[in-house]
Amino acid sequence: MAAGTWTWVAGNKVKLFDGTFGAITGSNAYKIALFNNSWAVTTTIYSTTNEISQAYGYLTGGVQVTLTAVETTGTVKVTTATAVSWTASGGTITARYAVLYKATSTFDIMCYCLLDSAPADVATTTGNALTLTMNASGIYTLS
Repeated sequence: MAAGTWTWVAGNKVKLFDGTFGAITGSNAYKIALFNNSWAVTTTIYSTTNEISQAYGYLTGGVQVTLTAVETTGTVKVTTATAVSWTASGGTITARYAVLYKATSTFDIMCYCLLDSAPADVATTTGNALTLTMNASGIYTLS
């Protein structure tokens, strides 16, 4: 599935410039986790509240991603090099949001996207993969 538009969490945009998020390489780790329909889009710090349960091929905390930044004609695009995927095993993985957060020290949430624009939950049954492919415009751009 193609991820929807990534939305910055209100109140966390300044953290891109005040050093909280830090470099997207090196000792800073970033993860994408899945959350249910009760997750509040105003949440600024990662916690397991309303993260989907660790079961059926999903591990609490999500998966680590490698972010890359590319500048073309004055616009910087930040994205991941590869798609993120979870394979359902023994049950169904059901989620509504994907959340990108800093997984070292501060655990600040950078941004999130809806997995279905309706919005509706996305269910992935046993033997199938929930694959999150980044939008062609990236996770975010800075012009």
